Amino acid sequence: MRRIAILGGGPAGLAAAQAALGRGAAVVVLDEGERVGGQFWRHHETLTDSRLQHQWARFERLRDALDRATVHTNASVWHVETDDGIRVHALIGPADASGRGALRVEADALVIATGAHDRALPVPGWTLPGVTTAGAAQALAKRDGVTLGRRTVVAGAGPFLLPVASSIALAGGSVVEVVEAARAGTIARGWGRAPWRLAGVAGKAGELGGYAMSLVRHRTPYRLGQAVTRIHGERAVMAVTVQRVDVDWRPLPGTERTVECDAVALGHGFTPRLEAAIQAGCAISPSRFVVVDGQQATSVPGVFAAGEVTGIAGADAAMAEGAIAGFAAAGGEPDDPRIRAALRGRRRMHAFAARLATHDIRPGWTSWLDDDTIVCRCESVTRARIAEYSAASSRGLRLATRAGLGACQGRTCGRNVEALVAASVDFDPRPVLSSIRIGELAHLHPAEPKEQE
Repeated sequence: MRRIAILGGGPAGLAAAQAALGRGAAVVVLDEGERVGGQFWRHHETLTDSRLQHQWARFERLRDALDRATVHTNASVWHVETDDGIRVHALIGPADASGRGALRVEADALVIATGAHDRALPVPGWTLPGVTTAGAAQALAKRDGVTLGRRTVVAGAGPFLLPVASSIALAGGSVVEVVEAARAGTIARGWGRAPWRLAGVAGKAGELGGYAMSLVRHRTPYRLGQAVTRIHGERAVMAVTVQRVDVDWRPLPGTERTVECDAVALGHGFTPRLEAAIQAGCAISPSRFVVVDGQQATSVPGVFAAGEVTGIAGADAAMAEGAIAGFAAAGGEPDDPRIRAALRGRRRMHAFAARLATHDIRPGWTSWLDDDTIVCRCESVTRARIAEYSAASSRGLRLATRAGLGACQGRTCGRNVEALVAASVDFDPRPVLSSIRIGELAHLHPAEPKEQE
């Protein structure tokens, strides 16, 4: 019986587990959350409006399949070995708890389904209370049924802004505006190209149409080609400055207007969580995603990857990729009839995902920053401080400014710092999977408990 370890309990990880179990494999799922579901299925059945529970029946089927697997939640994976067999090391228990238990999982194959997290571009004033990422705003609505404030501006780029605005409205909040940096012409050209290729994802069009109707019902303006370039307030958010931007997202002088609000949700796309893949030795593409083949296999034998870590394409694509990865990891062949539906689903959803490049971040955003704008929030490092060391190496920049050395280890600021300095600076080569205490590391016995089949 093949032993499969799966990192991540979101759509991709759950689909991988179901597929591997269907092939008769012994499956161990490790997820850092309190329960499986990932970012997509954050719902709390007793607190969340049922209209926010997308594809809930599918989640229940995937979750129920885990009855035949070993599942570890609150699992902080801190080390992945692939040199002489596959071994995953983790600490089990809440991240802020003492006395977490050590776990070592030995496996024949590993599926990395660690997903992605929000990317938010710095804005003067974005450290004020009341400012969060778009994903955090949606998580509050989905998980807890609450909103950031009474009047929220949702700003950034990409279709994800629409469900965020809808979630806030369903949770009882008011969305003053949705501000999208991509211009109308850019969107029309990107989404209107070869429309017949989107025929297989009519459901996604209907979903987006539902979100658009939510804006209409709540009389929420949807501003194209505009960006929040400053957030105002002394002790909390009081207003934002919104400006029109050019095709490269440079603010156009004279177009400033003030919008009163008490909360801001910023979302400029997503950044894949590459730490485990890099530590496992997987090849990473120039666009910063894990490189996989048709079976979702990485460059490392026995290691597969699925979901947003291989490309931002949404939950449906993640589930298709996860099913393919789990099936292949368990020894399944690509021509097996049982995997055909997943292969078709992946092909359809990748056609949809190709359009998301329409909303990619453009370089002009750096022109809305002031010298004293904080870029690294953990260490309060400003743009001016980073500019002093723009020609330094990645190591030199970190040591001199401490950018990327805080609690998030560059997950929030890394890509933004790279955009502000020399192209040689790269925050990826020495990833930290999970922060663990020195005392916890010191007490790890060489013979850690090993996961049994």
